Amino acid sequence: MQLARLVFLLPLLAPALAGVHEVWWNLTWVENVNPDGLFERRAIGVNGTWPPPPMDVHTNDSLLVHVTNSLDAPSTLHHHGMFFNSTSWMDGAQGVTECGIPPGGQFDYVVPINSSGQWGTYWVHAHASGQYVDGLRAPLVLHPPKEVHSYDEEFTVILGDWYHDEHAVLLKQFINIANPGGAEPVPDSALIYFAQNASYLGPISGTFPAPVTSAVGFNENATLPFTPGKTYRLRIVNTSAFAAFFFWIDGHDMRIIEVDGTDVEESPIDLIAITVAQRYSVLVTARNDSSANWAIHANMDTDMFDTVPDTLNPSSSIDSDVTSSITYSSSAPLTNLGFIDKYHDVDDLSLIPVQVIPQVPATRTIELEVTFDTMDDGTNRAMFNQITYNTPLVPAIFSELTLGENSTVAMAYGPTSFVLDHLDVIDIVIKNGDAGKHPFRADPDATSHLHGHKYQIVNRAENYTSNDPALNPPLVEGQANPIRRDTIQIPSMNSATLRIVADNPGAWFLHCKLSPSLPKDFCRVLNYTGHIEWHLEVGLAVQFIEAPLLVQQRNSPPQIMRDYCSALGKMVSGNAAGIASTTDLKGLPLGPFPQILGWRPKGIGAMFGCVLTAVLGMATVTWYSIGGHLTEEEVEEEVRQRIAAKEARKKKLWSFAKRS
Repeated sequence: MQLARLVFLLPLLAPALAGVHEVWWNLTWVENVNPDGLFERRAIGVNGTWPPPPMDVHTNDSLLVHVTNSLDAPSTLHHHGMFFNSTSWMDGAQGVTECGIPPGGQFDYVVPINSSGQWGTYWVHAHASGQYVDGLRAPLVLHPPKEVHSYDEEFTVILGDWYHDEHAVLLKQFINIANPGGAEPVPDSALIYFAQNASYLGPISGTFPAPVTSAVGFNENATLPFTPGKTYRLRIVNTSAFAAFFFWIDGHDMRIIEVDGTDVEESPIDLIAITVAQRYSVLVTARNDSSANWAIHANMDTDMFDTVPDTLNPSSSIDSDVTSSITYSSSAPLTNLGFIDKYHDVDDLSLIPVQVIPQVPATRTIELEVTFDTMDDGTNRAMFNQITYNTPLVPAIFSELTLGENSTVAMAYGPTSFVLDHLDVIDIVIKNGDAGKHPFRADPDATSHLHGHKYQIVNRAENYTSNDPALNPPLVEGQANPIRRDTIQIPSMNSATLRIVADNPGAWFLHCKLSPSLPKDFCRVLNYTGHIEWHLEVGLAVQFIEAPLLVQQRNSPPQIMRDYCSALGKMVSGNAAGIASTTDLKGLPLGPFPQILGWRPKGIGAMFGCVLTAVLGMATVTWYSIGGHLTEEEVEEEVRQRIAAKEARKKKLWSFAKRS
């Protein structure tokens, strides 16, 4: 087995055999995890510890992650934002690029960083069964030989929401006829913690965190050590399932220098609004004195929540504002300036990438409207263009590889699939018709993530239904250097136009990045999917099938991936339903579907019956009230006749008995 795996890996690692960064991850449940100090629960960790270890990799290396799945369910790893050029089966999206690693199975993820042309701030997380909600998530930093911006030292700032219940429990409550409005599970608390050089920073000396997670400083037990006069790079990563954050530092200025792995020119800012799966790097220059330490604030955007629990109420002792600190001197007091007057978003359209890539003309436009609604089964679901996503019976990458010339027919992959021609320039117009934010979602905001690509944001509209060009401006062609990122937030009734070049053959997911914690009005485009985990769970996703004929000519997935599909009872050939056809999708899960409002035949029939019964009843009452009834004499006569008839029958029976 090991030899076979090595033979497969050799071609992929050949460009960098002298530089392979290897890590060994054994996925395990870890008991009594308590990072917020409020509640012990089990969480998914790595090698028996939680949180999973941070990764720091140099861009002249290839990353090789040896995974053993010791969980009780299939699992995957998705290295968020990585391109996986022509090897999308390494992307880790269950149901799209693989079936998953079965319990007890092993798999090697090859992340070709050395040939991807990527560097910056990313993260790795599970992409199966909501496991990243249960803790399987960690930062990933890619270091180029020379950074664009100068600084003395760097830290990674990890933000995340935290649930006391496991994902499986929360999902049953979420997708339920008792929750027809689709209120997402609200996190019980927020977390902030720090990493540097592939290790987490420990707790402040003299504090006593919970034993299982005592090696890591969380929230008020976490601090960044600053030296006066030095300049620090802070890489901020939102690893939440649902919650967006507002991040700022008392007494210090920030300058944005990176967005989702894209270096940008320095841009001063006082506050970072960061939605699920987004990343920002900021430069912070330390103060020249060490007479005070300063608070770091990370406030969850509670506008995304349908209800705010008492534990997250700002007036309580535990609230949605988690605070850590910058320490200049262990003996200095902490300065906490408290809340700010007003939150604001980051104007990402104003950011200027350092590497100039002009906008090229689009050859195709795909419009996707986000809606949420109560469906015909009584549950609330998410939809792109009125269709909710269901996982195909055959992962799209295997359909792409086995359908031959028929692989270019979009319907073969199911109703939420689009086939892209190689090197087409695609405008993906995402319209957030929901009342919420989305990364990609639509409550107040939507957050959307496109796997395998980084897009240019070439247009935004505040109201995509408006005829007012101030609210719904026309797209401007010929832009010199639009901002590029892989996760975008789209407020309610807003739209964003994302331009990509279809230069990465494979099967790619576009979904809302909202596990349980993004605003309902923001969808971010990550991996062609929104990144709020809860929104993905209820169907806010589509598939992009890119250059299928070219995929068939290039590398093929390792045999072990097909073997694992078979072990999990999944098919590895044919269309989305496992049939060698472009039209026969018998057996493919579909729906639920939006309720059809208005009068339907059964309703019309039922109403007619009710009306007829009411009319007859009223007529009877009316007839009776106007004298349509028997008099007392008539009633007495009818009684006498019935008694006489009864006596006659008795005499007849008596006569018959005597003859017998």
